[in-house]
Amino acid sequence: MKDKKSKRIILHFGLPFCILIFAFCIFSEVRAASLYLSPAAGSYNIGQTFSVSVYVSSADQAMNAASGVISFPQDKLEITSLSKSGSIFTLWVKEPSFSNSLGTINFEGIVLNPGFTGSAGKIITASFKIKAVGSASITFSSGSALANDGQGTNILTSLGSASFSLGQAESKIPETTTPSKTVGTPAAPRISSPTHPDSEKWYSNNDPKFTWEVPEGVTGVKLLFGRKPVVVPTAFYPEPIPEKQLENLADGVWYFHVQLRNAKGWGGIAYFKFQIDAQSPKPFKIETKEGKETTNPQPTLSFETTDEMSGIDYYEIIINNKSPIKTDKSEYKIPPQELGKHTIIVKATDRAGNETLAMAEIEILPIETPVITDYPQTMLPDATLSIKGTAPPEAQVKVYIQKDEKEAKTEETKSNKEGKWSYVETESLEKGIYKVWVEAIDSSGARSKPSEKITIQVSHPAFIRIGKLAIDYLTTIITLLVLILAIALGIIWTWQKLIKRKKRLKKEITEAERALYHAFKVLREEAKEQIAKLDGEPDLNEREKKICDKLKKALKISEKLIGKEISDIKKEIEKQ
Repeated sequence: MKDKKSKRIILHFGLPFCILIFAFCIFSEVRAASLYLSPAAGSYNIGQTFSVSVYVSSADQAMNAASGVISFPQDKLEITSLSKSGSIFTLWVKEPSFSNSLGTINFEGIVLNPGFTGSAGKIITASFKIKAVGSASITFSSGSALANDGQGTNILTSLGSASFSLGQAESKIPETTTPSKTVGTPAAPRISSPTHPDSEKWYSNNDPKFTWEVPEGVTGVKLLFGRKPVVVPTAFYPEPIPEKQLENLADGVWYFHVQLRNAKGWGGIAYFKFQIDAQSPKPFKIETKEGKETTNPQPTLSFETTDEMSGIDYYEIIINNKSPIKTDKSEYKIPPQELGKHTIIVKATDRAGNETLAMAEIEILPIETPVITDYPQTMLPDATLSIKGTAPPEAQVKVYIQKDEKEAKTEETKSNKEGKWSYVETESLEKGIYKVWVEAIDSSGARSKPSEKITIQVSHPAFIRIGKLAIDYLTTIITLLVLILAIALGIIWTWQKLIKRKKRLKKEITEAERALYHAFKVLREEAKEQIAKLDGEPDLNEREKKICDKLKKALKISEKLIGKEISDIKKEIEKQ
């Protein structure tokens, strides 16, 4: 009986206890992660900027991914930049982005294996500018942190927040002082800086100089500079110096302290805040949403960068070395550009005046060139001009009409869904030669190249037409008169040439006759002499006698023929 009772007690109390221990063992293996903001609180004035970093904590279990959406009051705060510097993320599923109009920040990144384990894993840093007085809460709208367990277990258990007090702008030259506790000691001096005059501005000069007045009776000065706004100076100068030059300071927010001494003791302490940023914004690239080559004449440029210390103040966009366009946005739709290549320079300037340049080249491509298909080659004065053609569908068609190299007149029409268009000139055209061409512009503003120029002649009815050449009455009459005059002059010139030629021919023939007669006479005498010699030879054979007879006969025939030809030439010349 006792054994049964003992078993019942064990079952009654021991089973729940075992279950509790088992559950504890199971849940003790589940680790927690959190997303939080740092700093979580602070006080700032209008016009100031401050930074808030997003961290992840996963101290007991490795995490390999996190995402979140952060909200901030857009009426009081404005983001000037987002920075990924120092982030534990090595890959970004979605690039960190922000919207000042919606008051949101988005991020989603990955830590490669073995993931991240720790309490302060930096994700991004946002720089805020204060716009209005009041309180501003920055909170997570949503978030996740995934374990590096191969299953993507969400181990996020908490989301942090931050709250800031925003007040009126401070005086340009702060007069923060610690009053003296001893009566009669010097008052805290008023510190000024010729190199860093405005405490709320950033300066690239890292060699600041400070000055202050030294009243009579001051026997010593103590100075100090550092990161803390309220400290007691320790560097003693027995000579009451009125200024101090610092050199080669690091970037950041600094405070300069001065305390004076007289016979009564050490007086109040003056503090002067100054800010240094000697580093330029980070290098960046210019991206074009439509691509480096586009038909859109107004492409949108994206050129975001960050500045760790003072933040980006503004960007300047320089297109083809023209006047810069200033903007505080990292995305900008540029003004319409002409067809062709364009050089883009973007200059990012931080609040200290440091600059970083980026350069890119874009090309604006033409759309399909329109064509003039129907047009009159000639027209009568005061007639109506009508032309037709083709172009990209539903495009604006600009019609250019130019007379005699003067400035072209511009008109407009539109193509239909099939890409056909027509244009009728409302004003009559005067007499002259006209050149007409067209250009197309689509709904996005993309332009085409100009079409080929056509020529239209406006004149009175033509009297003579030779191909494309049309000649009117006046031109015909003038042409005929010129032609008749040219023919008359040609006849006179030809007649004179013939007369001169006839005289020259007569003279030349006479001279040729004389020369020929003289030459033939010599030849004839020589031939007769040779024939006489042959005839005197008693022993000529038959063959030699025949040759001698033939020679006599040829001489007579030649003399007769030459005489006749010369006589005929004389007769022909006389007839002319």
